[in-house]
Amino acid sequence: PAPQDAASYSMLKEQLFEVLHTLTPREENVLKLRFGLEDGRPRTLEEVGKVFSITRERIRQIEAKALRKLRHPSRSKRLKDYLE
Repeated sequence: PAPQDAASYSMLKEQLFEVLHTLTPREENVLKLRFGLEDGRPRTLEEVGKVFSITRERIRQIEAKALRKLRHPSRSKRLKDYLE
């Protein structure tokens, strides 16, 4: 990848983690595991549920709430520049 692409990716990742940090710790960790943001390996609802010792349905609810929060303009505007 071109150096500018690598720099953009690095900045995007930094912004993403800053935005995730505005969520509750549980919401942040659920999204990181579900989307494989730290190790590149997305987990299933079942796998994440086992980590937290709760049902996959509860994980789905936490994930949905966290994603809803991330769509709010106060958070999403920080990531919009990277979508072009």
